[in-house]
Amino acid sequence: MGYMEIDKSQLDEILARHKLTREDYEHIIKILGREPNLVELGIFSAMWSEHCSYKSSKCYLKGFPTEAPWVIQGPGENAGVIDIGDGMAAVFKMESHNHPSFIEPYQGAATGVGGILRDVFTMGARPVANLNAIRFAHIKGNDDIAKLHRHLLSGVVAGIAGYGNCVGVPTIGGETAFEDSYKGNILVNAFALGICPQDEIFYAKAEGVGNPVIYVGSKTGRDGLGGAVMSSDSFKEGDEDQRPTVQVGDPFTEKLLMEACLELFKTDYIVGIQDMGAAGLTSSSFEMASKSGSGLKMYLDKVPMREEGMNPYELMLSESQERMLICAKKGYEDKIIEIFKKYDLDAEVIGEVTDTGKVELFWHGEKVADIPVAPITEEAPELCRPVKEPEYLKNIKNVEIPKIDPQSAFEKLMRESEVVDKAWIYEQYDSMVQTNTVDTKRADGSVIRVKENGKYLGMSADCNARFCYIDPKKGAAAAVMEAGRNIAVKKITPLAITDCLNFGNPENPEIMWQFKEACEGIKDACRMLNTPVVSGNVSLYNENEGEGVYPTPEIAMVGVGNDYRSTELKNEGNTVYILGETKPEFGGSLYLKVFGKKVAGVHPEIDFEKEKKLWSVLQSDLIESAKDISAGGAAIAAYKWACVSDKGLDINIKVQNPEDIFSESLSRAFVEIKPENEKAFEELCKNEGIYFEKIGKVGGDKIKINEVEVDLNKAKDIYFNTFPKIMNNIHDFADDIWEG
Repeated sequence: MGYMEIDKSQLDEILARHKLTREDYEHIIKILGREPNLVELGIFSAMWSEHCSYKSSKCYLKGFPTEAPWVIQGPGENAGVIDIGDGMAAVFKMESHNHPSFIEPYQGAATGVGGILRDVFTMGARPVANLNAIRFAHIKGNDDIAKLHRHLLSGVVAGIAGYGNCVGVPTIGGETAFEDSYKGNILVNAFALGICPQDEIFYAKAEGVGNPVIYVGSKTGRDGLGGAVMSSDSFKEGDEDQRPTVQVGDPFTEKLLMEACLELFKTDYIVGIQDMGAAGLTSSSFEMASKSGSGLKMYLDKVPMREEGMNPYELMLSESQERMLICAKKGYEDKIIEIFKKYDLDAEVIGEVTDTGKVELFWHGEKVADIPVAPITEEAPELCRPVKEPEYLKNIKNVEIPKIDPQSAFEKLMRESEVVDKAWIYEQYDSMVQTNTVDTKRADGSVIRVKENGKYLGMSADCNARFCYIDPKKGAAAAVMEAGRNIAVKKITPLAITDCLNFGNPENPEIMWQFKEACEGIKDACRMLNTPVVSGNVSLYNENEGEGVYPTPEIAMVGVGNDYRSTELKNEGNTVYILGETKPEFGGSLYLKVFGKKVAGVHPEIDFEKEKKLWSVLQSDLIESAKDISAGGAAIAAYKWACVSDKGLDINIKVQNPEDIFSESLSRAFVEIKPENEKAFEELCKNEGIYFEKIGKVGGDKIKINEVEVDLNKAKDIYFNTFPKIMNNIHDFADDIWEG
């Protein structure tokens, strides 16, 4: 096999470009029994990248709880699947597109949405909802960072909107956060959920000797070359010029591909199907063969190409979008091709299943690669990298909490980018397409109706990265708790999570310690709360010039309910209770970040039993509306609740110190109760053993909480109109009080 032989004099440079070590190279020689050519080296490089093999993270991911009576498919497939009743299933996953989105924000975010949609409809499910979790540095002001991140945020939001809206899948929620640790490496995490009958789920497998392998979708170009390998590297000065490694998406083709696949799934023509995501044709072919222990022969000159002079290396590693690989039943090739041609998509038989246990690639009759499947998937390097508790943790525990006048503090916090309404973002998304979205207020979790069985699906994406910075284990557990609480307030029972674990450079022992601790926190929370992990993604090397992002284990929770409740306050005169105790807990809080100018302190107490009891009480029919309490504490939760409801609040909470209304104690929520139901509700809380406190009433034209009072109309103006002013760089003079 002389094709694309490696120039030995440049071996070190070639290995470095492929993110492989000399040790990896020796391992490859041992697997092949000879030296690889460039095509084979590229395939090993992609399959052994962090993105495809999880080589740095695998040893810490072991032990995630993945089973429950409602789990149909856990990690290991394109997406996770849970039972949502009456023979229906929900299929969902979250993935990152961080590096591409920093380089090319529109296309990076758009193709992130496209990729996660394919992961879902590949399983046979029609996508019905998208969420996204996006993180940037500060966007307020005239400095270079603020200008850059307003540009990045605009591009990312336009990319998410442009793709999701064209495909016709509603974007119904998510979160946006701002911390300067993301100044050189933004985070863009995309989540999609689909539904299908349980007996119509498709898996990624290629089996049955002689069965044809069919390529469908768009033609292959050179875009995205090296994308999977790029995600195994950190950003450095000048990396903005990496645009060739960013894929280019076409949402109209995606829509056609989705409809063609869903039509195909109504037939019995296929054995398995796999999305060509990271590492394109390489990962899809090897993963399909691996899952059934079979082999494949593929004839690469038959792959539809849209660029002249492409070679096998490029065809195997291109990450061109909107492509799938199908293992068909022999004899049905023409029928399958006919379906895709009807949608004006390419469809070509490019290979067949064998029993050799190898993937053999041919180019115009010449064999250009011959790689055993089992070793490339099973013998990928597993690096239990060294871990070391970060030095910074020694210096952040003992911190003095600033004593700011609560009225002044409230008037500053109510304007924070993190707090105010993000209609500027979400109004660019079509949230009502498909007409299943039932809760559009963008407060806490999001809810859709499942027309097929009358149930309601709740979903929420959450992570407080400040918590994770001061204590990665507790912070990750708190993310699971908050994601569950955000749908529990909607009367939805939390059932399972997908995660997207965003961390810095794994070669730094302090980063790997953060990762290990966060995994332990997720394991503890999911085990205790009975919300198993059914799918997920790891994104490492999120750093710039040696500075890593805050550990950000993003959690998306999905749950099911027979009913749902909206967030808005219902009626003036109703009684307001707080569930859960408010303690002076300010570690990682928004209050300490803004007034102490630091992310520090001791993490708030974690109590899974209290969280479970809270979720249970929140299912009660006695509750008219409910609001989760998180960043900014009870005061900011009350402010948001009043503004989205257009109703005043007059409440008084028992606290040790006046500033505790901004404390971020966990496992708390506000609830609204009709006066005639107070006694029954209090009995329920006593029976559940949950702390409750009657704190006031709904109504009036003000928001009053302890010593703080603000006119409702003024509050609404700030809440709804601040973010557009920030994005248009219109100066808020109220900030001058604080900057001075």
